[in-house]
Amino acid sequence: MPVDPAVFAGFLLASIILVAIPGPTVVMVVGQALSHGRPVAMASVLGVGLGDLIAASLSLAGVGALLAASATAFAILKWLGAVYLVYLGIKLWRDPPSPTDVAASNASRSSAPARIFRDAFLVTVFNPKGLVFFAAFVPQFIATDRPYLPQAILFVLTFVLIGIVNAAVYARLAAGARGLLSQARTLRAVGRAGALCLIGAGVASAMARRPG
Repeated sequence: MPVDPAVFAGFLLASIILVAIPGPTVVMVVGQALSHGRPVAMASVLGVGLGDLIAASLSLAGVGALLAASATAFAILKWLGAVYLVYLGIKLWRDPPSPTDVAASNASRSSAPARIFRDAFLVTVFNPKGLVFFAAFVPQFIATDRPYLPQAILFVLTFVLIGIVNAAVYARLAAGARGLLSQARTLRAVGRAGALCLIGAGVASAMARRPG
């Protein structure tokens, strides 16, 4: 094993606790699940997973340290991600799901998951907090007397897997609640609740401050 088992256990516990706290990506997954149902929402879970994988890899390659040191770079990525989240929320608010959409979803699922996957991936990659987090969190568990790369790979893959499972659980719970809805007015309200989740995540991202 590339890392000490006790150190890995500590990393595992810390990761589970941190990931369990809902952040912008989880809020986005919940919003998609409420609006489109579980099959399509699972595409957003995979998008988040791939986004986290790339963010973690770039962070450990030095991008996280750059963002932590550069106010300009942090601000650019922060606002790109925030604007995109708000855009998705406004789009969903203006066109919330209806019973007709649900009935016709089987005919459009071939393209919808790809779009949802893309949105989740872009939002996750453009979240500078994620990049800075990986740069600050993972190195705390890396032993200097062991090869760096095997440790980094193990920690990153473990964290990404935990994040995927966590997002999937949130998506399943949210989609299950959506499945109980049948009235057009209620479904419309749920869709708009998902839109508010996305907009709220965008606002939260825009308010994120660069670590000192």
